[in-house]
Amino acid sequence: MTDEPVVTVTIKDVARLAGVSPASVSRALADPGQVRPGTRERVHRAAAALGYHPNQAARALTTGRTRTIGLVVPDITNPIFSTIFQAVQGRAREGGYSVLLVDTGEDPATEVDLVRTLARQVDGFLLCSPRAAQEELDPFLRATAVVTINHRGRRVPCITSDNTDGARQAAEHLLALGHRRLAYVAGPAASSDNRERLRGLRTAVAAAGAELTDFTAVSPTYDGGTAAADLVLATSATAAIAFNDVIALGLLNRFTARGIGVPQQISLVGFDDIPFAAMTNPPLTSVAVAKQQIGRTAVDFLLDLLDGRQRPGGSRLMLPTHLIVRGSTGPAPATSAD
Repeated sequence: MTDEPVVTVTIKDVARLAGVSPASVSRALADPGQVRPGTRERVHRAAAALGYHPNQAARALTTGRTRTIGLVVPDITNPIFSTIFQAVQGRAREGGYSVLLVDTGEDPATEVDLVRTLARQVDGFLLCSPRAAQEELDPFLRATAVVTINHRGRRVPCITSDNTDGARQAAEHLLALGHRRLAYVAGPAASSDNRERLRGLRTAVAAAGAELTDFTAVSPTYDGGTAAADLVLATSATAAIAFNDVIALGLLNRFTARGIGVPQQISLVGFDDIPFAAMTNPPLTSVAVAKQQIGRTAVDFLLDLLDGRQRPGGSRLMLPTHLIVRGSTGPAPATSAD
């Protein structure tokens, strides 16, 4: 008994069956947006019928493209980054790209090493909330197509949220409830989001003649929030705003463990409006950001950059934020000092 010979299906076979040129087949499979819908459909039907799968390695050698995007996030366990990843992956797939996800573990040095290592394996990067200093990333920003998410980098397209206005909304909500002593549990010092949120809080609190205590050097994690809770309670603050919802959940856990009523004794506001925010007890008041739109638009910016449809630094977009009020905020408790 002899083995049946292996028949290799080529791009010419697909072209012949679809009634188009091999170049049209290549475009339809590599860059669907550049081909008419009817042609694209015929090519995909023919490829499926023949069992044709493009040789990605050969394509990369021919075109200089890997058809892969690198998405760098600081902590994939934070639901905001996993949601952005889902949006990025969906939009990249529509454009004929795959996504290589890497997690830096909130470590700036790891972030730089990963970008350096992967630079030859991807066509471009989406840097989500980068923690490394600008000067450490500059060599890669000059040599590689890069779009930043939640960070205003120099010379590169970026997608950000209106953090300053979101923080203002949170502060004014608490001030309207009678709170005059607020605490802010800050995020990473290198985070532009953190700086913008702190700026919005300080402006709103100062305008109202109230007080704001901010706690720095807090890990932007659940454990970081748990550890910061006792520091917050040691002040006279009647309301706390967290850099993100994950920190806020850690704060809520520790407040509850110490028998501190939320919002009866202290109100709590998070940022990002992750899915878990509505599932806590009480549900968490949070500033919502456009996570899905952020991810999809970032891919559009990067693909435009790769295809020469814009110059580096030519696209910047700030998306609005809005406060979602839930059960974790309430009127300031009456005290003898009030």
